[in-house]
Amino acid sequence: MKSRICGTGSALPGKEVTNDDLSKVLETSDEWIKSRTGICSRHLAVEETLTELTAEAAEKALQQAGIRPEELELIISATLSADKILPSLSCELQRELGAVNAAAFDINAACSGFLFALQTADAYIKSGQYQKILVTGGEILSKLMDWNDRSTCVLFGDGAGAVVVKADETDGILGSIQGSDGARGDVLSCENRRNNNPYTANEKALSYVYMNGQEVYKFAVRTVPKAICAAVEKAGFQIEEIDLFLIHQANIRIIEAVSKRLGVSMDKFPTNLQKCGNISAGSVPILLDYVNRKGMLHKGDKIVLAGFGAGLSWGASVLTW
Repeated sequence: MKSRICGTGSALPGKEVTNDDLSKVLETSDEWIKSRTGICSRHLAVEETLTELTAEAAEKALQQAGIRPEELELIISATLSADKILPSLSCELQRELGAVNAAAFDINAACSGFLFALQTADAYIKSGQYQKILVTGGEILSKLMDWNDRSTCVLFGDGAGAVVVKADETDGILGSIQGSDGARGDVLSCENRRNNNPYTANEKALSYVYMNGQEVYKFAVRTVPKAICAAVEKAGFQIEEIDLFLIHQANIRIIEAVSKRLGVSMDKFPTNLQKCGNISAGSVPILLDYVNRKGMLHKGDKIVLAGFGAGLSWGASVLTW
């Protein structure tokens, strides 16, 4: 039994912020941001919550899949920026959708989160435990940014994506790989609450996302091609047989480097980071929904999905559409 994606959806906040907009509040410029990252604008949540954005994306995916919320047996949400520490985003989503028969839990693997969640759903389906699963990936990263740190805050955006995964005998996920390197995790980090009880004297200072961009770049261009090749081999294909590579939208330079190392034309690497920026766990499902609704996917297409980021972590899956 295989796990087939049968519906996709996405949602972005209404506020689109261009590089020129940011240049009015930061010492930066459109040329500086675009030349280094490829990003031209991003959507930032003002009134929206992550639960609302994820519910909107999920509803679109369910509608496309022709599945009612009460048919869902499991909801897995990938995020590092849920609205609440508890209850989980997935439980909030279950309530909003009316998915009364679904179990629900969250996964935090940062920018690799959607791939980890999708592979977890795949394992549940292959085990025979569940048949219909909702997998989401989404973030409101703008609340975790230091808006005085121009090297980091300009890179990220907010949004959510979702897929419905269903058991299928023919098409679906054929090979996956994932990995982690916690020894290098400090190059991309954000602290949670510090110890706070009657026996501590910690200041209650906020923590923001920290990133060593050069180290993350070197990690990505070295690790992602290897992960993709391993997943493709596991699926029984050759790299040249893959129709599309949908990888985490962190930086156009990373995507171009991965394309070059694989010996594959950039024509096979669709992008939407120009308008979305880096949305961490939301990046891959939002891109997948974008190309799906653009009519770029056809039955039988061989597709690679790949994520990489904090942890450090990485994951790749190969599937037939």
